[in-house]
Amino acid sequence: MRALSLAIALSAAPALADVPNVVADIGPVQGLAARVMDGVGTPDVLIRAGSSPHSYALRPSEAAALERADVVFWVGHGLTPWLEEPVAQLAGAAAVVELSQAAGTVRLPFREIAEEDDHGDHDDHAGDHDEDHDGHDHAGEDPHLWLAPDNAALWLDVIAAELSRIDPDNAATYRANADAGRAEIAAALTGARAALAPLTDHPYLVFHDAYQYFEGAVGLAPVAALALPDASAPSAARLAEVRDTVIDTGVVCAFAEPQFNTDLLETAIEGTGARIGVLDPLGSDIPAGPGFYPAFLDRLASDMAACLRQ
Repeated sequence: MRALSLAIALSAAPALADVPNVVADIGPVQGLAARVMDGVGTPDVLIRAGSSPHSYALRPSEAAALERADVVFWVGHGLTPWLEEPVAQLAGAAAVVELSQAAGTVRLPFREIAEEDDHGDHDDHAGDHDEDHDGHDHAGEDPHLWLAPDNAALWLDVIAAELSRIDPDNAATYRANADAGRAEIAAALTGARAALAPLTDHPYLVFHDAYQYFEGAVGLAPVAALALPDASAPSAARLAEVRDTVIDTGVVCAFAEPQFNTDLLETAIEGTGARIGVLDPLGSDIPAGPGFYPAFLDRLASDMAACLRQ
């Protein structure tokens, strides 16, 4: 009887042999992959918490993770163009899934609030940088696509489909986990909308325009963004323009990011009575794991609400 019970238990559990080695580029993508792989395996992440994905140098341990990868999930070229070469060189045998190109993914153009007419120290080379500054096309698509809950829900299915292809023994688990993950994201979005609904008319400033995918889902929009879309430093003219906007609109909160210095934001709101809040588009201090993405939405909503309330 004991042997029969053990056989039944083993047949009900996910298959553990030959679980794919999965690598994600950023924490939110790792969180989605972890939700799909719950009970089967744990994905690695390349860009460590607290670092900006716009520019990054891989550590030896992260390069080693790429070398042993069976599949790499990354947002795409628009966010981390520097990552293409290491992936090609180190993970040449791996399947590489660029989530931004998945059918049905919502992709938005950069908003005008993030544009800067004066590129400061780069004025002498304006002809070389009008559309491409530090490898980022400012006339193209906003690469912060993981901040759209609809994209995250869609990518759960994309991740599950790819893992099922290379690991069919666990396909049923991957699909069931993706279904559960979508329901969790929907519930977290409902909570975020409820928390922020009373605050949609409160003007605020962001350090760089990384949040429009989330803002669109909850009915918010900033009055200005200080830095360029790739988070490169604004010129003095841009800083003065943003400060005028802060004063004219009565901004109540300026949102910094833990990856960047707050000095310029403090200058922009000095003497206005606006507060400094912190938003982290990567959820750097949220524990990694299957529950990451719903917790990430909860944190964005609670951090925005805390600063916007008067």
